[in-house]
Amino acid sequence: MLELCEITKKYKEKTVLDAVSLKLDHGIYGLLGPNGAGKSTLMNLITGNLKPDSGQIRWNGKDIAGLGAGYRSLLGYAPQQQGMYDAFSGRRFLAYMAALKGIPKKQIKSRMEEVLSWVHLTEAADRPIGTYSGGMKQRILVAQAVLGDPEIVLLDEPTAGLDPKERVRIRERIRTLAGDKMILISTHVVSDIESIVNEVILLRGGTVADCAPAADLCRKYQASGLEEVYMQLFGEEEKDGKTGCF
Repeated sequence: MLELCEITKKYKEKTVLDAVSLKLDHGIYGLLGPNGAGKSTLMNLITGNLKPDSGQIRWNGKDIAGLGAGYRSLLGYAPQQQGMYDAFSGRRFLAYMAALKGIPKKQIKSRMEEVLSWVHLTEAADRPIGTYSGGMKQRILVAQAVLGDPEIVLLDEPTAGLDPKERVRIRERIRTLAGDKMILISTHVVSDIESIVNEVILLRGGTVADCAPAADLCRKYQASGLEEVYMQLFGEEEKDGKTGCF
């Protein structure tokens, strides 16, 4: 169980997250909201890359701030930003990440081939990452996130830059991970998550606007689908083109 207890985060004078509380167990969660809603900040707080200004994040009742490497070993994270070593091949990058994750040397090759196939990158695995398209870079980030069978998987805009076929492929692959894992997918593209998530978290202006299974949200807002719910809550913000790097 991952618990966020009254989490607040500010950048200078701007409050990016304001007293956010959530409980996440095994299953797939969709984190939906317009650009600037605080989705990436929330992800970075869960990974420990950022520290909250107030509140606690707890894993099985214990503050993650005191769990150190034991907690980090449970994580698989694919960030939205694509900062990688362009001179590395896909395989070398995954081997490097496998070493950082402490995967036993004898298992690294088989684990790499498994995730390369999972994201449909086997044929391109020996090419330098600098020659990859944006969508291919996104897929290799997803591959390293699931490398090592982590218990908590965080995917920030995992289908950004992918063509329609690859979007469907990644979505269906994510579905297969469900079971004994907690998977949190951040996106503003409703179709990426509607058919696979157990619960949807709607984030608006740094606060949780709602949190429930997609079917319950549709009934509550008298909507025919999650896309309609999203537009009811965030349509004006999308129309106005509000953006942010949070």
